[in-house]
Amino acid sequence: MFKRDLYLRRIGFSGPLEPTAKTLARLQEMHLLSVPFENLDIHSRQSINLAPDALFQKIVEKKRGGFCYELNGLFFDLLKAAGFDVQRISARVFNRQKGEFGPEFDHLALWVRMTDTDYLADVGFGDFSRHPLRIKPDLIQADPAGQFRLLLQEDNQFLVQKSQTGSWENQYLFSLKSHSIEAFSEMCRFHQTSPESHFTRQKLVSLATRNGRITLTDRIFRETENGAVKTEIAVKETEFGDYLEKYFPVQENQL
Repeated sequence: MFKRDLYLRRIGFSGPLEPTAKTLARLQEMHLLSVPFENLDIHSRQSINLAPDALFQKIVEKKRGGFCYELNGLFFDLLKAAGFDVQRISARVFNRQKGEFGPEFDHLALWVRMTDTDYLADVGFGDFSRHPLRIKPDLIQADPAGQFRLLLQEDNQFLVQKSQTGSWENQYLFSLKSHSIEAFSEMCRFHQTSPESHFTRQKLVSLATRNGRITLTDRIFRETENGAVKTEIAVKETEFGDYLEKYFPVQENQL
């Protein structure tokens, strides 16, 4: 059962909960600072359940993390409970190795509609914007994670780009069309099982910090601060659990 107050406690949010742009920005940032992006269930061969009760139990009660379908799937329920007009949207992630975008439902993001402007909210894309992005073409938006802009493409799609070093890099394509959570089920299974999915290739746990990010894989532990690598340590397979316990607020680890 969804319990809004427990969810807010999980991310450390307190104060008025009104469906405003300021509240949305606080909720997204505090979520990113509290709930890790992780794929450990995939590597322990635990099937990911997108049912709301299952997501709440995993992320709120067990204090775990998840990947986009889980994190944005549950964040959708929180925004709904807070009175926001929010829709699930499909995004096609840019594959830098192949130089092309993935299929529909490759990523789940959120479209939040307000009177003055619409926002792209996303707590499930790893090192992405700390704050929601206004859905306004060509507007350069400063964010603690870098600069972002949305470019209007053919068929009313938006291309999200990010810049940290002066050059713009593609992130993903999305369109403003609402979808049910069930529409993402097939791609969710693909990313859990296919050798072509980058989620099946290595363990990954990553969490935003006030000034950067900490990331653990089964190969390295990396800490970034203000856009620069502060610490990078090679990790042995036998050390993964120790790093996980030390650096990430995950109570029921799936190794």
